[in-house]
Amino acid sequence: MTVAVVTGASSGIGEATARLLAQEHGAELVLVARREDRLRALAAELGASYCACDLTDEDAPGRVRAHVEERHDRLDLLVNNAGAAWRATFADGGWENVQRHMAVNFDGVVRLTEALLPLLRRSAPSAIVNVSSTAGRVARPGSGGYSAAKFALVGWSDALAGEEIVNGVHVGVVLPGFITTEGFPQRGLNDNPLTRRLVSTPERGARAILDAGLNRKAERYVPRPYWVAAAARILTPRLVRLATGSKAGKRLIPSTRADEEG
Repeated sequence: MTVAVVTGASSGIGEATARLLAQEHGAELVLVARREDRLRALAAELGASYCACDLTDEDAPGRVRAHVEERHDRLDLLVNNAGAAWRATFADGGWENVQRHMAVNFDGVVRLTEALLPLLRRSAPSAIVNVSSTAGRVARPGSGGYSAAKFALVGWSDALAGEEIVNGVHVGVVLPGFITTEGFPQRGLNDNPLTRRLVSTPERGARAILDAGLNRKAERYVPRPYWVAAAARILTPRLVRLATGSKAGKRLIPSTRADEEG
C-alpha cells in the first residue's frame, strides 16, 4: 500500500493527483493545504487524512511529519505541489515580490522535504516529486519572481536526486506549462482559438506527477511539447528573449491577481 503526502491538495493539480492516487492506486493519502474546509471534504470523499497548514509557517513541516508518523509507519511518495504566483516587474515588485515567491515555491518545499526525508529513506524505494514549471526553464517579463523560485527548485531537485539515489529515494520533476486551474484560470489563452491548444488540464498534470513518482521518471513537461521551449532557451537564448519580450510574449503572462494553489 502506497502512503503519499500531497501538498496543495485542495484544488487544481494537487486535487487531481490525490484523486488519481486514491482511485487508481488505492493509496493512503495525507492531504496538505491551507483551506481546511476543502481538505476536509476531499479527505472524506477519498478516505484520506489531512493536515491544514500554511507551509511557510515555521512549525508547518514538523506538524506534517507528526501527522504522518501518527497514522502511518512509512512514506512512499511526497508530492511537493503547493505554489503561488503574483505578477509584477522587478521595478514594481522589487525584492519583496521575489522573496515571497521564494518563501512559497522554494523554501516551503525544501523545509517540508527536510522534515520528511528520514521517513522516505526508511521506506525506500520511495520518491519525491517536485512540481516546478516551464517558467523554471524559460522566464518571461512580469514573472521574474516566480521563475526565480522555480529555477531554484529545478536546480535543487537535480542535486537532491544525485544525493539520494544511493538511499533509494528517487527525485522527479514535473514542469507544467499553462494549465487551467482555479488559481491559474488562463482566461486569455483559453479565450483565444490560436492559443487554446497551449493549455492543458489538472488531470494531465496529475498523470505526469505519477509518472515522475511511481514510474521514477526524471522529468516530465505538461503538455509534453513544452520541452521545445526549454531546449530553445539553451540553443537560441537571444531568440527566446526576443520572443518572450515581445507583445505576444507578454500576453502569455498569468493574470495580474494573486494566484495560489492550495
